[in-house]
Amino acid sequence: MNVALPASHAATSRTGAAPDSRPAARRNRHSALDARRAACIAEACRRIEAAEILPDLASLAAHAGMSRHWFHRVFKATTGLTPKAYAAAHRARRLRSALGEAATITEAMYRAGFGSSSRLYEASDAVLGMPPSTWRDGGRDTEIRFAVGQCSLGAIAVAQSERGVCAILLGDDPDALVRELQDQFPHARLVGGDAGFERNVAQVIGFIEAPQLGLELPLDVRGTAFQQRVWQALRAIPPGETLSYAQIAERIGAPRAVRAVGQACAANRIAVAIPCHRVVRRDGDLSGYRWGVERKRALLEREARSGG
Repeated sequence: MNVALPASHAATSRTGAAPDSRPAARRNRHSALDARRAACIAEACRRIEAAEILPDLASLAAHAGMSRHWFHRVFKATTGLTPKAYAAAHRARRLRSALGEAATITEAMYRAGFGSSSRLYEASDAVLGMPPSTWRDGGRDTEIRFAVGQCSLGAIAVAQSERGVCAILLGDDPDALVRELQDQFPHARLVGGDAGFERNVAQVIGFIEAPQLGLELPLDVRGTAFQQRVWQALRAIPPGETLSYAQIAERIGAPRAVRAVGQACAANRIAVAIPCHRVVRRDGDLSGYRWGVERKRALLEREARSGG
């Protein structure tokens, strides 16, 4: 009598041992655990967003069924931010929205959860890059100096506010770069830079052509708390070296936020000074670049030749 054996049984008969199913089981358990943790962190984010006053770490951790230390670690690995920084970023979003909708700045202040005007104005510089009244007016009357030039990568536009360089753009058409500046700062007064400003532009072009010269200019960096952490990590990459998106995520303590790191790189509008061109895929592929992959390749090759 012939009996068809199941594949696993047949394998047992041939090798004398059943196939080890433990690796697959472990993967399934880890996947389920990751899903539960993600659900817990998502719920914690909702609690933070709904609260008028930030819940303390102990209550957030208890609600998630974790110790305070482990909750803090998992929250940061998942979102890229600590619970406190996440709450600050959410309040910043509420402030921007409220300033656009409320009849007065005072009303916007209370809507966004700021208990006093002093706290609002203390936070506004980091959150908005300007006083609330100026932001509410769309940045109107903010003066930004700019100049357009040529380098080996094509056209270049450099713009600077009173705080520092706020944009370095690369492209093919100088007029298109000016239009891009107008789109990025729609209510600012764009004025041509003077001779002193032209020296800053020359310094940027010099750095592109000879990376070993270095680039020391004050920057006006505006972005979310997470973006600023990514950009700070980018500025720590020496010329001639690259890191992967995953390595950047590890460096900022958010190993699961690889995709968000890529989005922060794409949002960077200060080329070369914030060197997002030094971030590549894990396998070494150049991936994308806001100003064109060929420019990214040229920058990396030049930095490698210069020895940093």
